[in-house]
Amino acid sequence: MLAFASYIEPKEIQIKDISRNNIGETVAVTGVIESIKMSSTGSSCFMELNDGTGKINLIIFESTLVELQDAGNDVNDFKGHKVKVVGSITEYKSSMELILSNSNSIKLIS
Repeated sequence: MLAFASYIEPKEIQIKDISRNNIGETVAVTGVIESIKMSSTGSSCFMELNDGTGKINLIIFESTLVELQDAGNDVNDFKGHKVKVVGSITEYKSSMELILSNSNSIKLIS
């Protein structure tokens, strides 16, 4: 008998444990959004996430930003709050980053 899950939870990881070995993996990280910056064109958003073990940049591209706004969310509302994010690990200029795949990839934690 086979059972199929409609959604597989990504593995929870601490920022200090993210390395080049994780590039391409989809992971979940819980932490506090410390800063938010928009790109010069306003098409992308960069958030800094701190989970107490380290910091990582979250990248939200234009299509995901539009999804968030269409759902009534303002990215600035996440600043200073604890969130759980799901993203794909990439590397840019020797730094590890998380790219959010869609508007459901960031959730406020109470």
